[in-house]
Amino acid sequence: MPFELTSEVIALVGISGVIGWVATTWIRVKNGYPLENSWGKAIYPKNDQAAERVKLLTQENAELRAELGSLKDRLSNVERIVTDSGYHLTHEIESLRGDKKDAN
Repeated sequence: MPFELTSEVIALVGISGVIGWVATTWIRVKNGYPLENSWGKAIYPKNDQAAERVKLLTQENAELRAELGSLKDRLSNVERIVTDSGYHLTHEIESLRGDKKDAN
């Protein structure tokens, strides 16, 4: 009798483990997490939607990098103009002209 009880418990534990494994795998796939093989390496399911999304994100990334590059160029030009000694001199002259207009 004790042998039958332990084999039933072992079978129940085994079935529970398989059901748990299937449930966690289903939840991972449903939420977009990568699956893992027996060595722990990620296995990404082949999905046309995911490939399209990667393509769109790559394109957006390239556009944003191009925009960032142009903004860096514009900023460097503004920095060059502001730090240029001629700009500083012109700014001082304009401020003096403003003082003359206020005096009149």
